[in-house]
Amino acid sequence: MAEDVVIVGAGIAGLTTALGLHRQGIRSLVLESHDSLRITGFALATWTNAWKALDAVGIAKSLRRQHSRLLGVMTTSTISGLPTVESPYSAMGTQRDHEVRCVQRKILMETLVKELPSGTIKFSSKVVSIEQSGNLNLIHLSDGSILKAKVLIGCDGVNSVVAKWLGFKAPAVVGRCAVRGFAYYENGHGFEPKLFQLIGEGFRSGFVACDDKTMYWFATFSTSMSSQEMEENPAKVKQFVLSKLGKVADNFKAVIRDTDLANLALGPLRFRHPWDILWGRISKSNVCVAGDAFHPMTPDIGQGGCSALEDGVILARCLGEALRDKQGIRSEEHERIEMGLQNYAKERRWRAFELISTAYMVGYIQTSNGKILSFLRSKLGGFFASQQLRIASFDCGKLTTS
Repeated sequence: MAEDVVIVGAGIAGLTTALGLHRQGIRSLVLESHDSLRITGFALATWTNAWKALDAVGIAKSLRRQHSRLLGVMTTSTISGLPTVESPYSAMGTQRDHEVRCVQRKILMETLVKELPSGTIKFSSKVVSIEQSGNLNLIHLSDGSILKAKVLIGCDGVNSVVAKWLGFKAPAVVGRCAVRGFAYYENGHGFEPKLFQLIGEGFRSGFVACDDKTMYWFATFSTSMSSQEMEENPAKVKQFVLSKLGKVADNFKAVIRDTDLANLALGPLRFRHPWDILWGRISKSNVCVAGDAFHPMTPDIGQGGCSALEDGVILARCLGEALRDKQGIRSEEHERIEMGLQNYAKERRWRAFELISTAYMVGYIQTSNGKILSFLRSKLGGFFASQQLRIASFDCGKLTTS
């Protein structure tokens, strides 16, 4: 018997899509290659657009209770140690009073899973190949079993099997690396609820409170170290980051020193070329992609996780309209599904193009050396902040719940 919807990957995009479908009375099966939920990256910025998506799937309220609302952003030069830009989120952008928080990834993922019916996720299920048989997708797993699905959604990350089947090239290497970490303070960390950005000499880092006791931080930079060397020497990477903080206040350096090596995640940054988004196949027949499988981007505008949430809500809505049409002739169901996925692709193509392009350019200017780029960086801090909030004003819309 064929599954109605099979989602490959139990990440943010996959679980949000599954929950969005569930809210509309549609069952899905989520295949996860690992034996448990993957909690990488520790935390993610959730901007106004993300909270609209979380409201749409009905889990925003509990997440708001557990995470501090950020008041604004302060950018500081690592060279001088002095602030260059400070902007409150309540007074920026065409839409005032933006909602920005730093959400712990583990809490987000567990909240999504908690709202799904038991048995929705099938762990240790690695997809190795895909083929089509009539109107069905045949999904071959590494254990030799084969699943049949009316709809196949690839939310399987930057190395997506589904994206490759659709014809997308492998994401490109940016030439920069990212380190993420967090430190926990039982008696409180003492930081204001703001995003603190530190920028200078080809290096960018950020520090942000998830709550009163947890500090999340990240850094992006160019390095001669290989990915393998970084993974084998996290202490060396930690010292490298500390050496790049220059004249910034000691309390930021203390957060990195207080981060256990087990609480570091690091690796090279990758993205999909914007023109591949414009000309590539986001959907084909009854197959599509979402999240990092669709639009991997650099983290420079903090929209990777937010856009995955957007994808999940919009895809669930477009697909739900096709699958809930019980008045239509059953033989036309495949055509409705195909049209629903085409509507999703149309709605997301230019949004993904804008996000990837903006993130890349912001990252390039903020982490490049040279007098001209340094001058632009010093003059465009406020512009970058306003662009982030303009992008965060996007509204993915609501779901029609059953």
